[in-house]
Amino acid sequence: MRMRAKKWARPELAACPYFIKEPAANRGKWAAAFRKKQPLYLELGCGKGGFLAQLAFENPDINFVGIDLISDVLAVARRNIQALYDQNERPVENVLLTSIEITRIELDFSEKDVADRIYINFCNPWFKHSQHKKRLTHPFQLEKYRAFLKDGGEIWFKTDDDGLFGDSLRYFAEMGFTVAYQTEDLHQSGFTPNYLTEHEEMYTAQGIKTKFLIAKKLHGEYRAPRPIRGGTEHEKNV
Repeated sequence: MRMRAKKWARPELAACPYFIKEPAANRGKWAAAFRKKQPLYLELGCGKGGFLAQLAFENPDINFVGIDLISDVLAVARRNIQALYDQNERPVENVLLTSIEITRIELDFSEKDVADRIYINFCNPWFKHSQHKKRLTHPFQLEKYRAFLKDGGEIWFKTDDDGLFGDSLRYFAEMGFTVAYQTEDLHQSGFTPNYLTEHEEMYTAQGIKTKFLIAKKLHGEYRAPRPIRGGTEHEKNV
């Protein structure tokens, strides 16, 4: 669903002290952009920020970077985050927001930006086979995340789509991750804590189950399959 353009979005983001206008300038030094040196978590595709607001507020000892591409969406996220912190009379000190094309995240994060955890919630499943490389859990993307996700670091992944969930299990295995936890019905699993996203609330109301997994990065070098004649080749060196 396309969001209606918001004239106030860009001015509000420009005035926001925790919006990073030039993310590439922080490449290799994201930790220094925060007031305190703390573990670093990323949400890829933070949307309207409902999930990130809850998560960051409840975990002040962790630094968070919320990433999305569209300024209008990030501006709504800023309002939601700010509102929660203001209601509780706390300054926003452990959240940064920025606009990044996630499929090119290597331009904005390097191996020096050691992330402890990545969240991917209800990303586009890109149904057509020719579009699978655009999936945020595709091996091409996982290879990029591995560059800055620490050994033992985790990717927490939620989706409503059965096909994407099944394919992602295979992607993680191919790219040197072990699945430490998985469920095809998160809300009936008893897993806690679970902070709801906007999409999660919508799909749950429609009776659609939330699939969820935690993938842990193994040590080693892994490369995504490279196109070759007649198929693809997966190169892996452990």
